[in-house]
Amino acid sequence: MVQLVQPGMHALAVFYHFSPDSSRSVLSRLRYEGKLLKSTFIWVKSRETGQVEAKMLFEYSLCTKQENLHDITPQVRSAVAKSGAVSGIAVVYCPHTTAGITINENADPDVIHDILLGLNKAFPDLAEFRHNEGNSTAHLKASAVGSSSTVIIENGKLVLGTWQSIYFCEFDPPRSRKYFVKVVGT
Repeated sequence: MVQLVQPGMHALAVFYHFSPDSSRSVLSRLRYEGKLLKSTFIWVKSRETGQVEAKMLFEYSLCTKQENLHDITPQVRSAVAKSGAVSGIAVVYCPHTTAGITINENADPDVIHDILLGLNKAFPDLAEFRHNEGNSTAHLKASAVGSSSTVIIENGKLVLGTWQSIYFCEFDPPRSRKYFVKVVGT
């Protein structure tokens, strides 16, 4: 994995330690509850503003057994905490074509049931589908839900509503999946 520094920026620090003399990035392999696979930590300083900005990419794994929405909010919160970002954004991204990322209610488990029921009714399996794998409905659901969500970070915490959580949406189980959390902030 390579992390590029944008034009007009130069790398100042790496992985947990701020070092003004450093001008390199480090790819580190970490284990976090068996889920965090890799992370890249880069701090950059804008030549124009002098503002130091954290840019981190976290990769997580997930094994799914059935069609479901998996709450990944704790992992995203952990990524934000590990990044040290106080203000910025976290982008949660799914690199799969039959899964997605969404933000929705966490208080009532029936909401997940109803979302899946609604998606199944909206995207029934049709004999006319041509895709050889037989998972066209999973592709349609993933397209409708989307592959990413962006959450604001303020005071070092995710800005989510009282009842909101971030969900990895599995539409084609069983699978070994991964998702990424990109934190950009100051």
